[in-house]
Amino acid sequence: MQHLDHDRLVFLALGEIEADNGDSTHLDTCEDCRVEMAALQQVAGLGAETQGLSALPDPPEHIWQGIAAEISAAQALPSLTTAPRQQSVDQPISGPTPEQPISDPVPERTAQGPGSLRSNGRSRAGRRGWSRWAATAVTAAAAAAVGVVGTVSVLRPDDPAPAPTPAVVASAPLAAYGSTPPAATGDARVLDGGQLHLHVANLPSVPGYYEVWLINPTTMQMFSVGTLGGSSDALLPLPPNVDLSAYSVVDVSAEQYDNKPAHSGDSLLRGTLTG
Repeated sequence: MQHLDHDRLVFLALGEIEADNGDSTHLDTCEDCRVEMAALQQVAGLGAETQGLSALPDPPEHIWQGIAAEISAAQALPSLTTAPRQQSVDQPISGPTPEQPISDPVPERTAQGPGSLRSNGRSRAGRRGWSRWAATAVTAAAAAAVGVVGTVSVLRPDDPAPAPTPAVVASAPLAAYGSTPPAATGDARVLDGGQLHLHVANLPSVPGYYEVWLINPTTMQMFSVGTLGGSSDALLPLPPNVDLSAYSVVDVSAEQYDNKPAHSGDSLLRGTLTG
């Protein structure tokens, strides 16, 4: 079977010419030409979609390096009989244009058997090679589009930069204390910048509220850091001059609404900070 000329397929994919009855009939019956046509249309479609992106910042250099590597790998395929023109990585990937058709240097030859070249000079392996190259070009173009979108999302002036996660300078697992049910647990983390992050679970219900303390285990002196609300997580500020090597015990107590600022003596969770 004689296949459609590759340059004609390029022009059909770009919409430069209209398919006549012979083209349509051949594409309906020839899977090789149909696959090649679909790949060319994908590349042409990607090129059309990116026409409005000319004012966007350039993608990062590693995106272009990846595109160049993919195309180089595709060109090295042993079944690729027609090497596509190599583009500079400084230019966007696009399909062939009418001014720059991809030529087929293989001379025409009449088919002599299953292993011979087809009459238009392209073997089935060569056409499959082009299809793989076209698929690679589609993937590369898509990668470039992702790189552009990623660059835009990073550089948009109206998007605030994400705040860095503060480092944890000390932490303590909290375990049930005294008569508290053993299912009650928690974690305490001292963050760089002077905050105590507390996470608790399965605390028993109390008629009052929960209060967080730091205790010096040597002198048993203590001070209140703050209270827990209805959430299982709390972020509480620490005094700027607190000595965590001395006040190393984190305590969660059950308190009553009795207008007494001292510790109730009813501790629910406790743990020792280590750094």
